[in-house]
Amino acid sequence: METNRNFTQIGRESGVAEQNIQHFMSHSPWSGDGVCEQVQQELKATPALTDGGVLLVDESADEKASDQTAGAAKQYNGRLGKVETSQVGVLLCYVNLKLAQGFWTWVSGKLFLPECWFGEAYQARRQQLGIPADLKFKTKVELAWDGIQKIIGQGLPFEIVGFDSLYGRSGWLREQLREAGKVYLAEVPADTQVYLEEPPLGIPERKSKRGRKPTRVQVLSGQAVRVDSLHEQVNWQRLRVRATERGELCERFAACRVWTVYETRVMEDWLVIREESDNHYSYALCNAPAQTSLEQLAWWKCQRYFIERSNQDAKSELGWDELRAQKYRAWEHHLALTILASWFVAQTKFQWAQDYPRDSALLAELETDVLPALSMANVRELLRAVMPLKRLTEEQAIEHVIEKLTNRTRSRKSKLKKHRLEKQAVIGAT
Repeated sequence: METNRNFTQIGRESGVAEQNIQHFMSHSPWSGDGVCEQVQQELKATPALTDGGVLLVDESADEKASDQTAGAAKQYNGRLGKVETSQVGVLLCYVNLKLAQGFWTWVSGKLFLPECWFGEAYQARRQQLGIPADLKFKTKVELAWDGIQKIIGQGLPFEIVGFDSLYGRSGWLREQLREAGKVYLAEVPADTQVYLEEPPLGIPERKSKRGRKPTRVQVLSGQAVRVDSLHEQVNWQRLRVRATERGELCERFAACRVWTVYETRVMEDWLVIREESDNHYSYALCNAPAQTSLEQLAWWKCQRYFIERSNQDAKSELGWDELRAQKYRAWEHHLALTILASWFVAQTKFQWAQDYPRDSALLAELETDVLPALSMANVRELLRAVMPLKRLTEEQAIEHVIEKLTNRTRSRKSKLKKHRLEKQAVIGAT
């Protein structure tokens, strides 16, 4: 299917009754987390895919007409670039670009429920939409860490965890990864404060007899600087990161050792700076060892593009943004099936590359060193050929039209009843 990939249309195209599809997605007790864990185990069992793998964290926001859908509320929607009534999911993607054809797939995710959803005003709505009674409020950063911990618990190997500045500026999240012995590459805002020398921490001496005696640990000496003030103080190198279908990814990079302060601890990191072709600068902190090369840091810095590719594939090819269900379980089930489809396509692309290796003669004939990889759209086109969508008979089409008209009639009847009750309530109050 190319459009209208909602429960009603999927049921129509597959020949399954709409109410059965609705029950399967919104009420059936199968575990969405169990599906995601199975995908992770199958990925783990394919060493060729995990050698050099990277785990990426991002979020996906979808605009909603109202807050009657689980998790929907006024919140920042990165897709729109503004605050709107939206539903936001925190997603984890697995990427491996050391393979010639590249590899990326969603592997996990959780629906973010804004704090207002845990108040008294939303109690009835939580129950109506099937939000678990024992669920507690967690920030997006905490949901991201929960997802990372589960991946670690599954034993799925990865070189680094990468995330954008929303997550990267969290000293708490970076500290959790550091304590877990994991390497992170965390995008940070341009105004992030760092130290170029390790700052001493301690409780400052009392300067006078007036006022209270200091009790909090502070930076005793040293001046913090903004990361965007360091362009002239670092050594830049133009590096070829990788070949792409559109040419070569070659940009300028720089890195230097810096220190940041989180609560009462000083953390030493690499500051990695990238100057992109449009003269835009981006910054990241990375806790890789001091001997890590700039080439390796630059390679890691450029991985985040592929979670954007995963998000785009999920929305344009897998129907992720066409979800119309309201319930919490339906969102989890929809995510699980999207991840399952994403994993199936990624496996298919990988197997295709194994069965049909690149022809060196073709490379020479086309005078190129890179041939395009199989895309998700290509896989879907092949599936349409071997699994053609069902065509409705004239009788079935008439039945569907009658069903639509009947549903519209019932909807109008329900609204009229609601209006009458509201009118009676107003009259009774006066």
